Amino acid sequence: MTTGRDDFRDTGLKFPPGFVIGSATAAYQIEGAVDEDGRGPSIWDTFSHTPGRVWNGDTGDVADDHYHRWEADLDLMQELGLESYRFSIAWPRIQPTGRGPALPEGIAFYSRLVDGLIARGITPIATLYHWDLPQALEDEGGWTVRSTALAFAEYARVVGEALGDRIAVWTTLNEPWCSAYLGYGSGAHAPGIASPEAALRAVHHLNLAHGLAIAALREVVTNDPQYSITLNLHVLRAEAGSGESGADAVRRIDAIANRAFTGPLLHGAYPADLFEDTASITDWSFVLEGDLAAINQPIDVLGVNYYATTLVRHWDGVSPRSMADGHKDVGGSPWPGADDVEFLPQEGPYTAMGWNIDPSGLLELLLALHEEFPSQPLMITENGAAFEDVVSFDGIDGAPRVHDPLRVDYLQRHFTAAHRALAQGVDLRGYQVWSLLDNFEWGYGYSKRFGIIRVDYDTQERILKDSALWLRRLIAERAIPSPEEQGDEGRPLA
Repeated sequence: MTTGRDDFRDTGLKFPPGFVIGSATAAYQIEGAVDEDGRGPSIWDTFSHTPGRVWNGDTGDVADDHYHRWEADLDLMQELGLESYRFSIAWPRIQPTGRGPALPEGIAFYSRLVDGLIARGITPIATLYHWDLPQALEDEGGWTVRSTALAFAEYARVVGEALGDRIAVWTTLNEPWCSAYLGYGSGAHAPGIASPEAALRAVHHLNLAHGLAIAALREVVTNDPQYSITLNLHVLRAEAGSGESGADAVRRIDAIANRAFTGPLLHGAYPADLFEDTASITDWSFVLEGDLAAINQPIDVLGVNYYATTLVRHWDGVSPRSMADGHKDVGGSPWPGADDVEFLPQEGPYTAMGWNIDPSGLLELLLALHEEFPSQPLMITENGAAFEDVVSFDGIDGAPRVHDPLRVDYLQRHFTAAHRALAQGVDLRGYQVWSLLDNFEWGYGYSKRFGIIRVDYDTQERILKDSALWLRRLIAERAIPSPEEQGDEGRPLA
């Protein structure tokens, strides 16, 4: 056993009973079958089919073909010993236009999936929205208009009526920051709009959608689930020696990136400095009386997604502005009201996404949330890394294998950070590794691989990577193994 290392490469740390370890995916990234069984088009179908929007012209039309291979994929989850599986429900597979009665075929698919998880002893964690807004709603204004939040509440009700006797954790939204600021601010994500005002309108209507959906679910579910939302909160650091100007840069980005969500969701109010910083963009008159009370619903667990830290400073307005914020640059800005802030490159090592690897950032984030919201349970709902995986043929009888020591090291260090948070009193309920499968990585198409299971996109063959075997050992022993202890020679899996 090694403990307390500065590099977070501890081993042997035991996780307590009830700490749920699993993996996560999202519907558009894995399901495929985009035009089967009545599914309607989503904004990501439209976006990915628009030339120049996604690397290599890739789309989610087939992806991992999970819609047809779900049962075999559940068998892989069981083989890994996953205790939980965080998946998302495709809104257009339930309501093709975002309104109306549920498609029986869509409900049946997710019902089979949930039943299959439960039969294998895997806890189902369902996310209602992981970015695949029905295109028909976008045509009416998407998240920039209030009617989409109202439609989302009805969608939640429909799904809750169908699956509300079996889901253990309901998550309303995944990373509303991305939906609002990358979808409507920078234009890097669907629907590809670049408008500061539209981005801020989307922020509010996503927050409202969350609150209304929680209320709708509570009216119809018949078991005793937990309710949640998942946020990708930014771990912000000021450039060394930047003094008050650096602190103000952190404050500005914190307001846009973090407190624009935690404020109304957990405190019942937007931060005053957010309104001040964005006054030249909007007067926020779309926030109506009663909205904040609707948004401020008690939740049982706050989902936390973490990948990297963010380094900022005040921009002098003269030198070339650095925008190393980790997001694809397509011309617009995901930072409305922060034109005087620049984002600085950080020390490596880096993942294939160009994101810095810093497990101390995860610990810092969990401790900060615990300090601000001491009674709020937390769960790591996404953490993982993309690397340039290579297939070798040194398994049993020359079977293909993927040795991914960088991903194993990444997971070891971040599980160590999670354990340290637990040891310091954080009420951390679990850890969902991103991602179970290699998949469609949004604007990067199939060029980036986050999976602990490799997918050959030509044959759909699945191969357990070393990181999957390492995770299996961690779950089996409830302790962090060393990188050399995955203990399996590997084999290809259909």
